Amino acid sequence: MADNLPSEFDVIVMGTGLPESIIAAACSRSGQRVLHVDSRSYYGGNWASFSFSGLLSWLKEYQEESDTVTESSWQEHILDSEEAIELNRKDKTIQHVEVFYFASQDSNEDVEEAGALQKNHSSVASANFTEAVSSLCQPTEDDSLNAAGCGVALESTPSSDPESAQEVNDAQVAGEKENHSDDKTSPEETSENVPIVEDIAEQPKKNRITYSQIIKEGRRFNIDLVSKLLYSRGLLIDLLIKSNVSRYAEFKNITRILAFREGRVEQVPCSRADVFNSKQLSMVEKRMLMKFLTFCMEYEEHPDKYKGYEEITFSQYLKTQKLTPNLQYFVLHSIAMSSESSSSTTDGLKATKNFLHCLGRYGNTPFLFPLYGQGELPQCFCRMCAVFGGIYCLRHSVQCLVVDKESRKCKAIIDQFGQRIISKHFIVEDSYFSENTCCRVQYRQISRAVLITDRSVLKTDSDQQISILTVPPAEDAGTSAVRVIELCSSTMTCMKGTYLVHLTCTSSKTAREDLEPVVQKLFGPYEEPELEHEEIEKPRILWALYFNMRDSSDISRNCYNDLPSNVYVCSGPDCGLGNDKAVKQAETLFQQICPNEDFCPPPPNPEDIILDGDSLQPEASESSATAEVSSEIPVENTSLGNPEEPCE
Repeated sequence: MADNLPSEFDVIVMGTGLPESIIAAACSRSGQRVLHVDSRSYYGGNWASFSFSGLLSWLKEYQEESDTVTESSWQEHILDSEEAIELNRKDKTIQHVEVFYFASQDSNEDVEEAGALQKNHSSVASANFTEAVSSLCQPTEDDSLNAAGCGVALESTPSSDPESAQEVNDAQVAGEKENHSDDKTSPEETSENVPIVEDIAEQPKKNRITYSQIIKEGRRFNIDLVSKLLYSRGLLIDLLIKSNVSRYAEFKNITRILAFREGRVEQVPCSRADVFNSKQLSMVEKRMLMKFLTFCMEYEEHPDKYKGYEEITFSQYLKTQKLTPNLQYFVLHSIAMSSESSSSTTDGLKATKNFLHCLGRYGNTPFLFPLYGQGELPQCFCRMCAVFGGIYCLRHSVQCLVVDKESRKCKAIIDQFGQRIISKHFIVEDSYFSENTCCRVQYRQISRAVLITDRSVLKTDSDQQISILTVPPAEDAGTSAVRVIELCSSTMTCMKGTYLVHLTCTSSKTAREDLEPVVQKLFGPYEEPELEHEEIEKPRILWALYFNMRDSSDISRNCYNDLPSNVYVCSGPDCGLGNDKAVKQAETLFQQICPNEDFCPPPPNPEDIILDGDSLQPEASESSATAEVSSEIPVENTSLGNPEEPCE
């Protein structure tokens, strides 16, 4: 592959995360020659999504990377007038990985899934990552699924205590890890290649989900490494519509916003209709809430009502308003989603206004979620880059950047094959830099948990609810609020009869220490009911993963040692709910590279494209003007306008 690569580009992008992919698309769209490489075997970096087997294979990759040290041979390619900035050969952005399984294993079931990582039961729990994803399973000759990759049969060993939570210490991989894009299947492909399990309600034991079923239906899962939502009037939605990249993706509206108060989960009314239909609020509270929310929508026009409170927190400001404790809680934690101790009055009012501003564009909540997971978004922009001539190479690592000693500009890269590729500009994702380059950088950490559960945290008539819940920290706990996003099967992220739950917060300890108290409040371990009609109070956990992820956002360029001026740093995911930081960063870096170019303009109308030898007809200018007017929201609202309709 490397032998066939051109030796010169305008822009080289390393890493396929969301900001890098947006920059690559913008540069390619503006006519730059773009090479986009990633040392990983999948798109998205820490923004990626995986099937169940793909996620466990990803964990295995991390364990292998931590044990493997490859020799570098770039020194022989460096001239006397040059010096090199060596790049990282190991991704160290994920730490403290702990995997647990709770669902029972049916020893009589024969389980196969293409490329599936299998689990042998063990009564020994280990917090060590290396033990959590250790041994490699050999594939069997029987491959009944007839899909890409190797089919593996699960040989189950019954646990001595099947009802207790046990950590995966023998996670296993069959064959070579598949490309991330191969792990995803369209609904049509899924129905052809993967056997559909019979309706759980028709089985003798109602709602009984086994680990075997999770493995068998593993391709129906799309598990995000980073948990985010899209504000319906946020920068990313605007960019998707403007650039026409939205045609590559589909979205669903978040159906409800929840609050956890006094030990129970309840739904928060946020739209005008929700407020007046709510049975939780009295008529007086409804009037109070509507009056306050109306003020928040235009708070900047009434500075006298908040200017005197700018020095106090938003939580303290709410206490000065005519709001009951119940309303204060809803506004602070479920609408503004602000910190009780650190968010200022201005920050809280701004967040509340943004929430209200996004209501009603695509549904009765402000948020959208991409079908098949957050990992679809980087791939959408990569498609746009490729359409305009960008070249992509996965599994293609870069050994070093070549810097000219005299000009102090980066002039080329040397890849894993020793090929020197020249470029004018270099976009590098933070994790690619070595410890020497990042020794002065102080990174924060994000605590993440991913759960597979058997039912929703708030049961309703519909089992297809997509929910967001903020759990405030306990008093004097020294931790931050935990954001919980619960996804149903219609989002194409989990199998029917289960829910995929993401928990996220800023780290103070390991992910398990930060998030397990919230998990215990909301969920219970998987246990069979003793009586046939006995109701379990809490949703039951079938499988759980905890890990810490590096937060490299908001780091000054000056913290990196000796970076040439034409090398630009892209950060990984931040802890925030939206994607505005990634879009702002991409646009800022693009304007530095192409200062006079439009950022991701709409694609040209095919009718206006003039081939060599054609002459411009008089009608062409008129149709061009019409295209400019009509290429904005009305065209794109067909795909983004009805996100609440299930796309199955």
